[in-house]
Amino acid sequence: MSDRGFPEYSPVVVAPAESFRIEEERPALAGSVLFALHGEVDLHVAPELRDRITSVIEDGADYVVLDLSNVTFMDSMALGVLLGALKRLRPRGGELRLVVPDSDLRRIFEITLLDQVFALSATRDEALAAPMEP
Repeated sequence: MSDRGFPEYSPVVVAPAESFRIEEERPALAGSVLFALHGEVDLHVAPELRDRITSVIEDGADYVVLDLSNVTFMDSMALGVLLGALKRLRPRGGELRLVVPDSDLRRIFEITLLDQVFALSATRDEALAAPMEP
């Protein structure tokens, strides 16, 4: 207690959220690109994500895999970016696959019924090994 009779509180230290970053890989599968996303994927970084995905699609990638294993948060803007990418890929016979091993993040896709729209995989290997749908 303080000298005025109030309880003393220790300051709460909140660890900063991991900053967003994208790592791009080119797997052996021809026409494929893998993006590993890290941190919070929200309205602040959605334009960067959209630009990166759009760029590889315009450069000819038909098979895009997004590894969300290290994503700590995802909002509706980010989901909109993913839907936009899928919309650009499908007419040309392309495919977007998501690696979503975390059950909490997977729950977002289930609640919004987007698990019925996107191909969700538990691992990168599973996403890259799966045949493209006609």
